[in-house]
Amino acid sequence: MDDTSWAQLTSSQKKAVCHKEGPLLVIAGPGSGKTRVITHRIAALINSGIRPYNICAITFTNKAAEEMRHRAVALGASGGAHISTFHSLCVRILRAYADEAGINRNFSIYDEADQRRCIKQAVKDCELDATNFSPARMLDAISTLKNKLIDVDAFGSQADDFFSQRLAQVYARYETILAERNGLDFDDLLKRTAFLLEGRSEVRRQLGDRFKFLLIDEYQDTNHAQYRIAKALASAHGNICATGDPDQSIYRWRGADIRNILAFESDWPDATVVRLEENFRSSADILEAADRLIAFNKNRKQKRLVPTRPHAKAVLVTSFEDEADEAEAVARQIEELVDCGTSLNEVAVFYRVNAMSRVIEEALIAGNIPYQIVRGVEFYSRKEIRDLLAYLKVLVNPSDEIALLRIINTPARGIGKVTIERVRNYAVRRGITFFEALKHAGDIDVLSKAAKSKLAAFVAMLERFKTASTGDVAPLAERVFSESGLEGSLRGAGAEGLDALENVDELITAVAQYDRQAEEPSLTDFLQQISLFSDADAYDASGNRVALMTLHAAKGLEFENVFVVGLEDGLLPHERGIDDEDELEEERRLFFVGITRAKTNLQVSYSRYRTIRGQMLRSVPSQFLFELGCGFDERSEEEDTSEKSEFDHHSMTAPEFAVGELVRHKAFGLGRVEKYVNMGGSSVVVVNFSSGQRKSLMVRYAGLSKMSDLGR
Repeated sequence: MDDTSWAQLTSSQKKAVCHKEGPLLVIAGPGSGKTRVITHRIAALINSGIRPYNICAITFTNKAAEEMRHRAVALGASGGAHISTFHSLCVRILRAYADEAGINRNFSIYDEADQRRCIKQAVKDCELDATNFSPARMLDAISTLKNKLIDVDAFGSQADDFFSQRLAQVYARYETILAERNGLDFDDLLKRTAFLLEGRSEVRRQLGDRFKFLLIDEYQDTNHAQYRIAKALASAHGNICATGDPDQSIYRWRGADIRNILAFESDWPDATVVRLEENFRSSADILEAADRLIAFNKNRKQKRLVPTRPHAKAVLVTSFEDEADEAEAVARQIEELVDCGTSLNEVAVFYRVNAMSRVIEEALIAGNIPYQIVRGVEFYSRKEIRDLLAYLKVLVNPSDEIALLRIINTPARGIGKVTIERVRNYAVRRGITFFEALKHAGDIDVLSKAAKSKLAAFVAMLERFKTASTGDVAPLAERVFSESGLEGSLRGAGAEGLDALENVDELITAVAQYDRQAEEPSLTDFLQQISLFSDADAYDASGNRVALMTLHAAKGLEFENVFVVGLEDGLLPHERGIDDEDELEEERRLFFVGITRAKTNLQVSYSRYRTIRGQMLRSVPSQFLFELGCGFDERSEEEDTSEKSEFDHHSMTAPEFAVGELVRHKAFGLGRVEKYVNMGGSSVVVVNFSSGQRKSLMVRYAGLSKMSDLGR
């Protein structure tokens, strides 16, 4: 690390970078140079004499891991440090210690589509009604259990009601199906690694000696299994550096536990705590709004957002008649930005749920404005992509029955359902895998001579591919695509086939790029990277296109100009967060993450009416609009809704409610006023109700009654 790089660090960043041994908690606000600190810390450790081999840095997306690797190398840190996602680290550990973990090291990683097929089979095998015991509900429940490190036996022993007993039955069958197919789902990667580390002291010792310095990014997003893995890896030496921000914990719905970062100092009593509060990304106006908003949360660690950039443009809060007006206005404003010299890749539109993108897309198409939807996993869900990847998966794991069943007659080669079922029955009777049964098709008496010949040709083709499955992956992918018949099938499918061919070309280009970047390219490693691909990894900043994405997908990104649409109760906060304080705080954190992606220009909007399931319904402005404190005035229906809303400070009147005053609400019951935000006609009152709920209500719509008035 040269003197210039060191001089660019702030005093708090230097403190975090220079800390060597013992636990370290870095509370890093948005735009505070968190990645810079982690990469400089890696370089500083190496400069102090620590071998790169003994450093492990963990983050949450492949893209973030790749950026860390590049930055560390640029700082002069030699290669050898392990930098990856949690799941990638777990895959590496499980393959290295497969025998100790009780698994086959060539396991497949089952994505969501594969998991759905397995759980449907499990529900069917348990002879349960899929209506009352929906596979989606079963899979979600099993995922929760695995993330809490509750295995089949432990859950089965405590299942004391009808639903839990049926769930235990499905859980057991689901695990058996995965084992038969040598597959692990995403949750298994974490669960099995945690059990391995905690149950095998020698493995834990070896990995503790290997990874003597553990750096964990986005610690607020760790779930219980990841938390236990981190504790186990650092248990012997205590050299754990956790970096994160409780105010940006937004993955509770998939098991993330904010308590992990809030309790870090209890877990590691001798921890050093460093706060990174200086923000290098956003203007002072945006940070002031973000600070006001997040202050409404209780489950957080106090910190400030200190701007290093001056005031720029005021945060604009705008109301529209409906979602179409909102979308058209966003498109017009983007055109205005472009006319002023803004590049489209400096513009992003955020929304709470994917379904909201449609109307935005229509407006951008009408305005001839290029855009990309950042929802990358959909590329890997396309049929032609899944078909080719299934061939490659079988070469690594012949026990992967889902992949085999996908390709056995794709493209059509005359192997029908009856033939497949007879082979499966043979496999079950003999207690062998489906692939082993295919190899012995000549011994299956009930098969016709023609069927045996076709199956033998299919197996022979896979065996040929297998002999070429080492080294670079791209040549293998091209060969499989050609010789399997997939390419010819698509070329004969007309215009639809041409689109699919272009998608496969894009995949093979990605494979070739992987070959160039990997130190030792392998098919197993490539498939692992694909299986762990996330939406956040899909954003392409090189194209001159507007980015459309959910607020969750926006995590880790930044843009000069940000539009956040749909600030309405039921959308943001989402309907599930309205009556649950923990959920509400997470929704507020999600909005906080969204607005702190903006560097210079932030525009927030809502619609007075929104079409839901074909019906135009009246919307209620989100309470978060008031908590921003930027001010807005909800105009009448007749006014021009395309203009920006501005808060008239002269319209403020005497507060209608006093702090500490006792009030009653027809739905929430008795409560006491905690705060009154005087915004004239848009004033907000925050009430703590005796039910335990805490509500921010717009006074004009709240319907609150003062208890003193009721007693008169």
